[in-house]
Amino acid sequence: MQEILELKLLREITPCPLTALQFHLLKLLSLNGQHQVGEVAHFLGVSPPAATKNIDKLARFGLVVRSPCTGDRRATLLSASRKGRRLVREYEKLKAERVSPVLDRFQQQELDMLSSLLERFSVALLDMDQSVDSFCLRCAGYIDKDCSVGRLGGGCPYQKSRENRPGGDHMEKLS
Repeated sequence: MQEILELKLLREITPCPLTALQFHLLKLLSLNGQHQVGEVAHFLGVSPPAATKNIDKLARFGLVVRSPCTGDRRATLLSASRKGRRLVREYEKLKAERVSPVLDRFQQQELDMLSSLLERFSVALLDMDQSVDSFCLRCAGYIDKDCSVGRLGGGCPYQKSRENRPGGDHMEKLS
């Protein structure tokens, strides 16, 4: 259901024929700065050549830019372009406009309960899967600074894995 809604909103804000996976990649880059191709492949759950194919498409649309990694000259860092970040902002604005009327149908107490249950569910799933190098089940790698999953685990496991890569942490948020 989420994928269908995402694609519908994407078609309204851009003529670029992006897949849901490509948009998730663009959103990750837009929200969390630079990533290497291997990280992107892991995030998308695909091989590095398949990730490169998706990155190439985003670059052709002017949504992603490549730059050399200062800590590892063999590595290339990917980031969202200004156009890519703008597309993500427009998408999030449209999504909020569409979701707000639906949320208005619920009482605040119901929304608080739903939020609490979803939070507990995410934390319970994470507790069952102790793999340190996987994406967060709550934020899926977009990194929410107030994430209860990160508090539970002593920090975001995804962010920790990024800090240990050659070239260090490239999490600076681009505006």
